[in-house]
Amino acid sequence: MLSNHLQNGMETARLVWSRLPNTEDGEFDAVGISKKSDGSSVESLDYEVIENYAYREEQAQRGKVYFVYQVAVKWFFSLLIGIGTGLAAVFINISVENFAGWKFQLTFNIIQKSYFAGFLIYVLFNLALVLSSVYIVTNFAPAAAGSGIPEIKGYLNGVDIHGILFFRTLIGKIFGSIGSVGGGLALGKEGPLVHTGACIASLLGQGGSTKYHVSSRWLQVFKSDRDRRDLVTCGCAAGVAAAFRAPVGGVLFALEEVTSWWRSQLMWRVFFTSAIVAVVVRTAMGWCKSGKCGHFGAGGFIIWDISGAQEDYSFQELLPMAVIGVIGGLLGALFNQLTLYITHWRRNYLHKKGNRVKIIEACLISLLTSVISFGVPLLRKCTPCPETDPSSGIQCPRSPGMYGNYVEFYCGRKTEYNDLATIFFNTQDDAIRNLFSAKTIHEYSAQSLLTFLVMFYTLAVITFGSAVPAGQFVPGIMIGSTYGRLVGMFVVNFYKKLNIEEGTYALLGAASFLGGSMRMTVSLCVIMVEITNNLKLLPLIMLVLLISKAVGDAFNEGLYEEQARLRGIPLLESRPKYRMRKMTAKEGCGSQKVISLPRVVKVSDVASILRSNKHNGFPVIDHTRNGETLVIGLMLRSHLLVLLHSKVDFQHSPLPCEGSGIIRHNFNEFVKPATSRGLSIDDIHLSSDDLEMYIDLAPFLNPSPYVVPEDMSLTKVYNLFRQLGLRHIFVVPRASHVIGLITRKDLLIEEENEDLDTVELQSTSRSTP
Repeated sequence: MLSNHLQNGMETARLVWSRLPNTEDGEFDAVGISKKSDGSSVESLDYEVIENYAYREEQAQRGKVYFVYQVAVKWFFSLLIGIGTGLAAVFINISVENFAGWKFQLTFNIIQKSYFAGFLIYVLFNLALVLSSVYIVTNFAPAAAGSGIPEIKGYLNGVDIHGILFFRTLIGKIFGSIGSVGGGLALGKEGPLVHTGACIASLLGQGGSTKYHVSSRWLQVFKSDRDRRDLVTCGCAAGVAAAFRAPVGGVLFALEEVTSWWRSQLMWRVFFTSAIVAVVVRTAMGWCKSGKCGHFGAGGFIIWDISGAQEDYSFQELLPMAVIGVIGGLLGALFNQLTLYITHWRRNYLHKKGNRVKIIEACLISLLTSVISFGVPLLRKCTPCPETDPSSGIQCPRSPGMYGNYVEFYCGRKTEYNDLATIFFNTQDDAIRNLFSAKTIHEYSAQSLLTFLVMFYTLAVITFGSAVPAGQFVPGIMIGSTYGRLVGMFVVNFYKKLNIEEGTYALLGAASFLGGSMRMTVSLCVIMVEITNNLKLLPLIMLVLLISKAVGDAFNEGLYEEQARLRGIPLLESRPKYRMRKMTAKEGCGSQKVISLPRVVKVSDVASILRSNKHNGFPVIDHTRNGETLVIGLMLRSHLLVLLHSKVDFQHSPLPCEGSGIIRHNFNEFVKPATSRGLSIDDIHLSSDDLEMYIDLAPFLNPSPYVVPEDMSLTKVYNLFRQLGLRHIFVVPRASHVIGLITRKDLLIEEENEDLDTVELQSTSRSTP
């Protein structure tokens, strides 16, 4: 009876979510995701520890000294990740600021003599930078396109997308970001910096890149997917910390936005990595203040110190602040929807025509951006400089591209400035500083702000999804701060007796748009406080973030979730779908029949099974002396391929080996390399004699896979699968009897005065009949 139940259960067992959606073609698509017709473009990662005999034997040979060494190496790697990401951020920022400085300085000098010549130089300078960026991406590193955050979020969710953590992707991300951001496109370098940090962490974890001969054996300590996941998490936090000089915000960003699995030990290492990044960046900025970094100057890293802004706020201001939150939610949701439609059109129609079309598209976007940013300010009349206190440090006018407000751009008098050029004809960091600035009431007209909002919003929508590295943090801040300052102008005019700063409302607008688009709350709130250096604004930022997220959630999902779905990344979100509540685990298995293996299997049968399907895990069954069928473990496809390739475990007898057998493999042999897809059945040559041999799978299978009863709620299975970072779950019939019950008390084992080998579970075990 029990044997029949188990046999029926094995026929209905499924490996939940082990098969990922098939994709279309064998090329890298517009957003850098490799696609193959056999569905191998994305593959699940094995975050679960496979406790087979090889693993247990290796662990038994290692003493406490080794584990101390391993912990020390993890902290050392965290140090290297922080230093590497910080240096990469310094290099990108210095390069961008110098290219932008040369561009604005050259253009400003030429337009004094010829407007058309200055315009031509400006356009060609931007075009050359953008062309270099798109050429690097399309011909060298396709996976470097976009921000990379959806792909990294997928990786930490358990999905391995081929190519996203390669050395060439890192190089393409760094130099591509310099070209796209320095070329003046409506995008930022913050998302690419997150991807850059993840690439640095992954390359350190695998010892470098063997393909480009940049590797070191002594760094090759962590080879499992679980260890790589921890390192990539540190890299993500380091990227945010480097982009915004916000170490705490980086930790919270990794915790809230990109990771699906967290533990306290990882928290310490991520925090340490972010702190190292902050030290590296601060040291670099101190060194650059001496003038050794060219045009870097007072610009560069994003930090807008508005500590001298509005000291307090009144109850009357809460309503317009809530309105800012509503506007941010609406515009953020609209931005997500528009970029989703345009990216879908690009992917299915435009970018299928080849790399030449991608290059032409990016160049056309660059041309359009240059024409708008150079030409639109000319439509506005110059404004007389306000009377300012000499001690305030405000200079009017200033040359284009120079740090500060009141930019002079083709004005007839030396005492006039162009308010639209102060935003448009400037680097994004400097433009945001100008929008956030205090004590500059009436610097901008409502017409200029509306014009910039419409133009830049349109450019951001069009640019997002093109074949260049592109982040959305800074464009989002630009858009939000524009309408936030508009609301601030209205509040200043309406409440004339209140001490109100327009820059404060610009900051709240920036937070509201990012919250309405990306749907982050805690991490974004901390990032905004860190980059503005004003803790007094914390309650207001929290208010607009909560409102904007609530409004945005009423229409669609966050930007990264929408883009991940569009790119075919099968994310498991934190909350299961509602219909799963009415489904059981058996119903969630699908209709495809599970393929199981006997303990001792013929080599020809293994080769035939691996060629006939794409399953990545196979239940292994055995029969007892009473004829009952037992599930003895899970065998991974990658492990079977290693056994077939080595051939050292082939045996002539179809009988099981005595005991656990002799382990002829190091556990690291079973780990899939991070820089390739690993072995394929087509790479293995088996002779006719080999095909007649047998393999005993017992020493190599995972003897303790996760198992759920067939009538368990699919919602419960989903939460278990995601929280434990699993790749496979067995669904079996409900067990006929219980051999024991473990409680919290049983897990509180004291190691000081007791021998672990003699500790027994207390009061809960029962003998089997």
